[in-house]
Amino acid sequence: MVHLNRIYTRKGDDGSTGLGDGERVPKHHLRVAAYGAVEELSSVLGLVRSHGLAGPHDDRIRAVQNDLFDAGADLCVRGSQDEKLRLTESYTRRLEGILDEVNEGLPSLDSFVLPGGTPASAWLHLARTVCRRAERRVSRLMAEEGEEVNPEVLRYLNRLSDLLFVLARALNDGGQRDELWKPGEGR
Repeated sequence: MVHLNRIYTRKGDDGSTGLGDGERVPKHHLRVAAYGAVEELSSVLGLVRSHGLAGPHDDRIRAVQNDLFDAGADLCVRGSQDEKLRLTESYTRRLEGILDEVNEGLPSLDSFVLPGGTPASAWLHLARTVCRRAERRVSRLMAEEGEEVNPEVLRYLNRLSDLLFVLARALNDGGQRDELWKPGEGR
């Protein structure tokens, strides 16, 4: 469990930060960038929730925010299989179940959706792009550190970006307020 009794330590004044196991790395380290992007995503989801969501959508997004803290805890410790908190397949499967349920009620698409619509939907579109950035950072970290990264984090983020897109459509009056891309419209 985390216990914070003091917020500043002055240890990072030299440009370093501590990973979950106490190892010190530069603040620009790719691992720090990866879990930082995950943390940023959670903050954007907080903005989504501040737009008065209620019921299952708010509950789902709150659960995702909790998952993202688990993902950050996973990313801030090297290794993929040990006693530390790690994302498992059950996290990703849960997202897939929600995805299927929410997407079932939406009209099919024949073009890309322009981000916008309701405020909550617009914030979800932004959250989706932040999620994709986090996914790219984790992918790069995996390419550089291989088995030192739990691959389930990448799968989770990939599925989460899809879920955020579907939720954005759901919060756009079930897709009725979606504006579709019209290729070449400005010619």
